[in-house]
Amino acid sequence: MQIIKPWANGDQAKYPLIVFVQGSAWTFPDVYYQMPQLSQFAREGYVVATLTHRNSLEGHPFPAFLEDVKTGIRFLRSNADKYQIDPDRVGMWGTSSGGNTALLVGLTGDDPRYKTKEYEEYSDAVKVVVDCFGPTDITDIVDEIELIPDEMRPIFEGLRGENTKENIQRLMEINPVNHIIKDKPYPPFLIIQGDRDELVDYSQSELMYHRLVDAGADASMICVEGAPHEGSFWSNELLGLIKEFLDQRL
Repeated sequence: MQIIKPWANGDQAKYPLIVFVQGSAWTFPDVYYQMPQLSQFAREGYVVATLTHRNSLEGHPFPAFLEDVKTGIRFLRSNADKYQIDPDRVGMWGTSSGGNTALLVGLTGDDPRYKTKEYEEYSDAVKVVVDCFGPTDITDIVDEIELIPDEMRPIFEGLRGENTKENIQRLMEINPVNHIIKDKPYPPFLIIQGDRDELVDYSQSELMYHRLVDAGADASMICVEGAPHEGSFWSNELLGLIKEFLDQRL
């Protein structure tokens, strides 16, 4: 991971933490890609940790990436004093496959199915979730992996692992929509996507938003008109809205 901290001038203040996962199609996230955007949050009083996870193309099927990010959260809580983190104010933010991860983290706080032995005495639950253009229901792809175009098929084969009925059923857990339980207490969610996204269909965010609202969760959604996947999706106005959301809840 890379950690960006406010300039503390020797004081020992505790800051809210943003855990960030860059989209990578569930391979190996680039911890530097969003550094300019994330640095703005560190300048304004957040510790930001941008995490990697195991690569699904290297023999690490689901839920390896989710286990790793949750372990990272627990590691950060275990080192809260070292990094000047307030362990009670931890938020999760991700883009694309990282957005999918952020949603899963928010919906499965301290779920024993995804908790490894590392730092197990600490919580991996978060107080708030920001999802930017993350896939929320890939059931059709999971059901028909063999029909996916050649350039994308290895990713989903890697997420599945061996082609067994048990592994296919387990991979359905990669869909955040499958984890929503009515009236269960969840952190607030902010879902953001451009309506010209060429990789993840805009309907994925709409589906997630409506499922959360129908379940009684605190969910908000922003449509970035004309925006693609990454690139010009980002603007100071949008980053300001994300910061406002985090400020109010962390």
